[in-house]
Amino acid sequence: MRILDNYISKSVASSMLLVLSVLLALFTLFGFLDELKDVGKGNYGVAQAMLYILLTLPSLAYQLTPMTALLGCTVGLGVLAGNSELTAIRSAGVSLERIIWSVLKVGIYTVAIMTLVGEWIAPISEQYAQTMRSVAKSNNLSLKGGQGLWAKDGAQYINVREILPGQRLGSVYIYEVDQQHRITHILHAESAIYKNQDWELENVKHTYFEENKVTSAVEPRHLWKTNLSPDLLNVVIVKSRTLSIWGLYQYINYLESNGLNAQQYQQTFWSKLTLPIVTLVMVLLSIPFVFGPLRSVGVGHRILAGTLVGIGFHLFSQMSNYLGLVLNMNAALSVMMPTVLAAVVVVVLLRKIH
Repeated sequence: MRILDNYISKSVASSMLLVLSVLLALFTLFGFLDELKDVGKGNYGVAQAMLYILLTLPSLAYQLTPMTALLGCTVGLGVLAGNSELTAIRSAGVSLERIIWSVLKVGIYTVAIMTLVGEWIAPISEQYAQTMRSVAKSNNLSLKGGQGLWAKDGAQYINVREILPGQRLGSVYIYEVDQQHRITHILHAESAIYKNQDWELENVKHTYFEENKVTSAVEPRHLWKTNLSPDLLNVVIVKSRTLSIWGLYQYINYLESNGLNAQQYQQTFWSKLTLPIVTLVMVLLSIPFVFGPLRSVGVGHRILAGTLVGIGFHLFSQMSNYLGLVLNMNAALSVMMPTVLAAVVVVVLLRKIH
């Protein structure tokens, strides 16, 4: 039984890998063609565009996990059904539940792998890709030495270590120089928030360099007037989808503790948290395509049906998320509602083919 179990799992796993490769190739091509319109802006060239697309692949693969699971399982089982192997397996006394478990194991392994990609690899590569792209397109920003973002405003050289959503910065260094390019003042702030057209720096330490001495001072708040606006920094801001689940959780707590609207980030948080469940539901949804009314059609028809169902589920999920934002619904409810409905459909269909 283990040999048969592994055979089904390998067939489904190889089909999922093939589907993921095809989807990534298509999205990579479309993404690269879309990036070509920005080639020539600043230092952004074809090489930078290709690097940007490659760096966003882990995040894209993570987002495509449910679709990959649905189509991969449909293709894998469809090939077995087309070769009459599933018929032979069932005739040998293997139950439908056993076949479902073999497929579901692949889904569980896929979820484990893609969760690691989505939580550890994708956030780092996506953030670097977004920053690299934005810095290359702008002549006012630079990113060198892995020390955050650098900008120049008059006699000030500004180093921002973290650019966060909500018009906030983390760990800001400001170096002021005189006409002889000697540093006269260094300011370090633990954080900054944009208020009333100016930046309010928090937990600030000043260091002044005079001819014969060095002095320092601290203050809890400091108003910073600069041309470095959030609109300019927005091109390299950390997007909610690039944050890990833990990162989203921490940032949501920060927004709520400061009385700010966190619903958009809550939706992203719940979307990432429920992605493993969505993936497993898509795996189970592929079973009726093979053992249900579509069991007598070819693999091509099954792929088409699976694609339409996957796109339909994605559109319904997006509509539910937007509706949740408009109606100020509970984020968990608006995100999980499509998944719950899909699970109900899966249960009904599986009961019919049992």
